[in-house]
Amino acid sequence: MSAISIGQAVILGVVEGVTEFLPVSSTGHLKITEGLMGIPVDDKAVVAFTAVIQVGAIAAVLVYFFKDIVRIVTAWGRGLGNRDERHHHDYKFAWWVIYATIPIVIVGLAAKPLIEGPLASLWVVAGSLIVGSGLMWAADQMGRHKRGEEDTTFKDAMLVGSSQILALLFPGFSRSGATMSTGLILDLNRVAATRLSFFLGIPALTGAGLYELKDAVGAGVDITPLIIGTLVSFVVAYASIAWLLKFVAKHTFNAFVIYRVIIGVLLFALLGTGTLNA
Repeated sequence: MSAISIGQAVILGVVEGVTEFLPVSSTGHLKITEGLMGIPVDDKAVVAFTAVIQVGAIAAVLVYFFKDIVRIVTAWGRGLGNRDERHHHDYKFAWWVIYATIPIVIVGLAAKPLIEGPLASLWVVAGSLIVGSGLMWAADQMGRHKRGEEDTTFKDAMLVGSSQILALLFPGFSRSGATMSTGLILDLNRVAATRLSFFLGIPALTGAGLYELKDAVGAGVDITPLIIGTLVSFVVAYASIAWLLKFVAKHTFNAFVIYRVIIGVLLFALLGTGTLNA
């Protein structure tokens, strides 16, 4: 493929930054944007490029939650060296994040040909946007929103972490949407479900970005657009995180559900009329 231009990298960086942590599917929006710009969505270099610029969004999480991360990592380090420190929730939580990342790593490696091939289709994105909306709406209605972040358990972390597989296999489902919905079904409140989604996304998305880096550089993507796209993603994602946490504290997920359905239906229409190539 021809190298992704700087202009395209900026646009994709903005899209990634805005949508990575909103429950609307960053992968879906990136694929739609790539399709509108005439970029082949199933090209290995394009798949790698989008995985790498996600690191910018993850860096925004690291900066935004820096104090929390330092507290958790410090507690984990103390616990490794001192058995008496292992009763602290932060020590346990650090291990839970590690364990909860294992399922998506296994599936990601095993299903890589499918993820980069047939499942990269925009038809899959459109269907996943709509189906994922139904899950999100049902979870928001079912959840009792009675448990806070301090009430999370190993079971919560494993179920929420494993739900990331839905977004991995079905782009458009949304990693954030799947994890937040699972958290709500487990009766976490919206802020707790959202923060848990952030923390569980750090190792999975960082690992994916670093794993794909060699493919992005070696498959036709210049390093300059890659850096620019990642930096843009970082700046926009930081603002998006701050906005989302304020939003979920006072609102339901209904606005995201409606938006996803509209985008999904619109995408089906564009594909059906041949305006977009799947």
